[in-house]
Amino acid sequence: ITHDQRFKDTEKLLQDFYSIALLGLKEKLGPILFQLPPSMKYDDGLLQTIIGQLDVRFKNVIEFRHISWWRKEVFTTLQKAQVVFCGVSYPGLINDPVTDLPLSYYRFHGVPKLYHSSYDETFLQRIAQQIAGNAVTEAYIYFNNTASGAAIHNAKYLQYLVGTST
Repeated sequence: ITHDQRFKDTEKLLQDFYSIALLGLKEKLGPILFQLPPSMKYDDGLLQTIIGQLDVRFKNVIEFRHISWWRKEVFTTLQKAQVVFCGVSYPGLINDPVTDLPLSYYRFHGVPKLYHSSYDETFLQRIAQQIAGNAVTEAYIYFNNTASGAAIHNAKYLQYLVGTST
């Protein structure tokens, strides 16, 4: 859907995906993340195609991995459509969380070494404060810096920061 077909003629695939996710996960289903390939550059027509195919009954999140998507019109369009712009720590991208909706979604991929690098406590504190300092009522935070085992340490520290063990 996202990498091979790049949302071209994927309406049926998306509806099948939503149905399977709902059937399989039921009440445990959280947001549905659509991660775009790093080579997929901003295109307003593509943005409209993507939004037009998303099922509004679900919590949809889009993770852009090309810097060209970090623009006001993308944030505004997604906010109006109630689609979450996924904040991301990824080499070469802006690492601030996006907190313009009640739901926030953030992914730590490892910087500077993708999937490996650990995050220092100061950076994790800043991200947690940015998310908590807004109207966010629900946050999903994922650590994908697992290749070196850094994700476990970073996730435990973030749990400590927010005072939860889940």
